[in-house]
Amino acid sequence: MGPMSLPQRRPLDGITVVSLEQAVAAPYATRQLADLGARVIKVERPGDGDFARRYDTTVHGQSSYFVWLNRSKESLTLDLKDPRAREVLHQLLDRADVFVQNLAPGAAARLGLGVDALGEGHPRLIPCTISGYGTSGPWADRKAYDLLVQCQTGLVSLTGTAEETARTGISVADIAAGMYAYSGILTALYTRAVTGTAHPVEVSLFEALAEWMGQPAYYTRYGGTQPPRLGTQHATIAPYGAFTAADGKDVLFSIQNEREWAALCARFLGRPELADDPRFATGSDRVTHREELNAVVAERVARSGAEEILKELDDVGIACAGVNDVAAFLDHPVLAARDRWREVGVPGGAQVQALLPPADLAGLPARMDPVPAVGEHTEAILTELGRDDIAALRADGVI
Repeated sequence: MGPMSLPQRRPLDGITVVSLEQAVAAPYATRQLADLGARVIKVERPGDGDFARRYDTTVHGQSSYFVWLNRSKESLTLDLKDPRAREVLHQLLDRADVFVQNLAPGAAARLGLGVDALGEGHPRLIPCTISGYGTSGPWADRKAYDLLVQCQTGLVSLTGTAEETARTGISVADIAAGMYAYSGILTALYTRAVTGTAHPVEVSLFEALAEWMGQPAYYTRYGGTQPPRLGTQHATIAPYGAFTAADGKDVLFSIQNEREWAALCARFLGRPELADDPRFATGSDRVTHREELNAVVAERVARSGAEEILKELDDVGIACAGVNDVAAFLDHPVLAARDRWREVGVPGGAQVQALLPPADLAGLPARMDPVPAVGEHTEAILTELGRDDIAALRADGVI
């Protein structure tokens, strides 16, 4: 018999993250750390826990947001208004590498968990603060929810049709902030490993989404007007958008350069002379004369069914796709063929389908452990800390 194989190590095995988190942004950051093997201890209110648990009840009685954001974590309930709970938290922080919080403005400081206090008490700890508009400046005390930030950054003014604006259909400001918190924490862990210094990380929803607004910001500042709102059409490239086929299904395709434009004219539109038409000769010309161009394309697409259109565009070498609904996305052949789905447990014993994290590290499996029930790990964590007052804490509602 050969030697027993050791369990596969993950990149963040041995790293402990304590998170005083709620809603979306911070849980998204910490779930991705958990995916990489970090131990994430999620501190929740006794009883109800993270309010995101009650956003909906569609996933075997659980919230779709919560199931997405909280797998592979341990749940510890603490009423931090009680000094014994704060003592437990500091015991955890003594052993932790990262502390994440996205509490309401000023709440962490009032609990003695501000960045300066943490630096004095826990010099190796990397604190990460996620706020709405930053911890300084005129809006530091404002609450910020995802759609408010979509409005403040101008994203909503770019999204929708010419007639009306629309919110982006996912929590894009929260997701942006969660991504920058995640990458910022990874950077701080690397820097601490190399230099020994723990640098605090700060991310705001507003500044995270502001970064994602870079292209329209440059276009507006230096072009004098903001990109137009055009539904599924692209504001600065044409033709690029959805057109309706003869069977009523939408087909979206994109022309990125003059070679593709000439091929589209000759082999799909059947009108090679359009390639040199002065109205359409360059990308800027095509955007300027978008309505005339779209009329030509729409008439051609309307003559054939969607599947036939997609095959013809593929044959010409034009990037194209049907416009899926969410159910079609769930059944996508790429996800099935690439084996991207895994089963993850949720409270109550059910299993749900979850996608693997998008960044594959060759030879290092992602962690896909269950979503915790409220306080599921409280007693185990307190026992690990050597607490002998668990019954009293439970009786007094501290845990």
